[in-house]
Amino acid sequence: MIRSKFSLPAMALAMISVVACNPTETNDETTTNEMKLNDHHSFSLPEEAVITHLNWVANVDFDKNVISATAEYDIKTSSGAEKIILDINNLNILSVEDQSGNQLEFTSGDAQPFLGSPLSIQLANNTTKIKITYTTNPDAEALQWLSPQQTSAETMPFLFTQSQAILCRSWIPVQDSPGIRFSYNAHVTVPKGMLALMSAENPQQKSETGEYDFVMKQPIPAYLMALAAGDISYKKVGNRTGVYAEPTIIEAAAWEFEEMEDMVVAAEDLYGPYQWDVYDLIVLPPSFPFGGMENPRLTFATPTILAGDRSLTSLVAHELAHSWSGNLVTNANWDDFWLNEGFTVYFEQRIMEAVYGRDYSEMLAVLSMQDLEATISDLTGKGEEVDTHLKLRLTNRNPDDGMTDIAYNKGYFFLRLLEEKVGRELFDNFLKAYFTENSFKSMTTEAFISYLDKNLFEANGILVEPELYDQWIYGPGLPENHPLPVSDRFDKVDAVVNDWVNETPIGLLIPQEDLLAKKWSSHEWLHFIRHLPDEMTTAQMNELDDYLQFTYSGNSEILTAWMIHVLKHEYEPGYQNLENFLVSAGRRKFLVPLYGEMAKTESGMAMARKIYSKARKNYHFVSTSTIDELLNWQIAERNQQK
Repeated sequence: MIRSKFSLPAMALAMISVVACNPTETNDETTTNEMKLNDHHSFSLPEEAVITHLNWVANVDFDKNVISATAEYDIKTSSGAEKIILDINNLNILSVEDQSGNQLEFTSGDAQPFLGSPLSIQLANNTTKIKITYTTNPDAEALQWLSPQQTSAETMPFLFTQSQAILCRSWIPVQDSPGIRFSYNAHVTVPKGMLALMSAENPQQKSETGEYDFVMKQPIPAYLMALAAGDISYKKVGNRTGVYAEPTIIEAAAWEFEEMEDMVVAAEDLYGPYQWDVYDLIVLPPSFPFGGMENPRLTFATPTILAGDRSLTSLVAHELAHSWSGNLVTNANWDDFWLNEGFTVYFEQRIMEAVYGRDYSEMLAVLSMQDLEATISDLTGKGEEVDTHLKLRLTNRNPDDGMTDIAYNKGYFFLRLLEEKVGRELFDNFLKAYFTENSFKSMTTEAFISYLDKNLFEANGILVEPELYDQWIYGPGLPENHPLPVSDRFDKVDAVVNDWVNETPIGLLIPQEDLLAKKWSSHEWLHFIRHLPDEMTTAQMNELDDYLQFTYSGNSEILTAWMIHVLKHEYEPGYQNLENFLVSAGRRKFLVPLYGEMAKTESGMAMARKIYSKARKNYHFVSTSTIDELLNWQIAERNQQK
């Protein structure tokens, strides 16, 4: 079916007028209409009863690896509502009360894979609050409990959460849908000597009692709920920006992210005021499974971006951009994930261009294209071409299946195509209005298309090709009309690779003084490694490694790219550092390609399982759930026990 700007599906047209409503507005009719948008990853029925504010009181027990808590919600109900349904996953529900302390009946449904269970609470006519007393399970999927030995200082244990996509339900009973927003207050008790932080207004110094109070006045979806606790220090780096980290790395982290305030200013110049008051970042221990997580007011970040030269700070620009795309205007469900990530990559590139220049941002764009083409090839080769659509089909699937380069980079190149089509000035004005008019609201793909047609194309008398949306949003792969990023700096790298392949010694092509002066950025080195030949001799690998020291790189991006060659070419001098890296780093972006490369051969699979047996305890559930399947881990463990 061809979708022109006038031929959206009938169901989409029915949703467009209501999707951009704030669920906390007092207009009962619009709220009910908006809440009828389906989210097949949540059991909640918000058109019947919806949460609007959370008061969370919690005690964090590091001896038992559990959180004991009460979650008290203000709720809004439709006329005659008899129940409210929340999402839970392996929580121990002890009691449920109303605002007067009366016990409410509740039932927990059968657990379903990755979704958990529905918690159905019976309501009376006058119920305005529900108070749930519960404890988490020691193996709650969102919670990463670390021993002192798994931290940098090795003095105190550490806890952090990862709620996206649908893991919040494993530590808080909640309506775990990105289309449902609520504000919150919290009172959290941790062991004395620890600092506790949340995605809220945060302390900057440790409390003598271990008790902390938090306020998040802006409504957020459940996947942005976050908590961290441990031996944490703080250092201010700008008027609205600061860095948290373990004391052993706080100075390095503050230096690495010293330019955060410049990024905030650049972002505001592009698309309007920053609406979350402060922008702080915490560098977590290595087991954090992602590069970053855009928790409002407190970005969670991996230590793998501490490269010592500020070369990987595009990740900070990415998480900052989420303060508009994602946190401010949120995908209504996980099928529309590209509305978060595609917009964010586009915004990230614009921030990096504003701070570092066009030639720098174009290197990032070229790397994004390389990643996108590799992902499309991989998914298509596995018969999963449908997952190369921007509009995902995740019914009966884990939403993590959609968190690929498609949403990020195909989404980015689609928006870049729109910019190139209408001109940067028009597109910037459009995006600024989009973020402003839809702040603290949810958005579907179809609603965005309608908004795009009306406010960009029709408003400016611009014709749009009828096949545009079928090609980019509802179609597979990378359309032929995609933008072509160009990097002169990468062209020079390509020339060096070509000359080296033609037997010019690497030392002549990259003089020692250039290495010492660090004339190449990490992006140029990454491009260099990616374009090395598929077939190399041990002598060639030795030549590169002896001179450029890739095996011992402190830059995780460079190291991972090199280790792919180490595995492909059975370069044994790199094996020990490969193991060291996999045992210490928990970022899924690096783990999956390395374990995946090992899993391609019988000997490699044996190596992978040996390393994984040492490393698995250091990884978050988000990482282990992927790698367990990749390595058939449960089967391998049972065979070893026999």
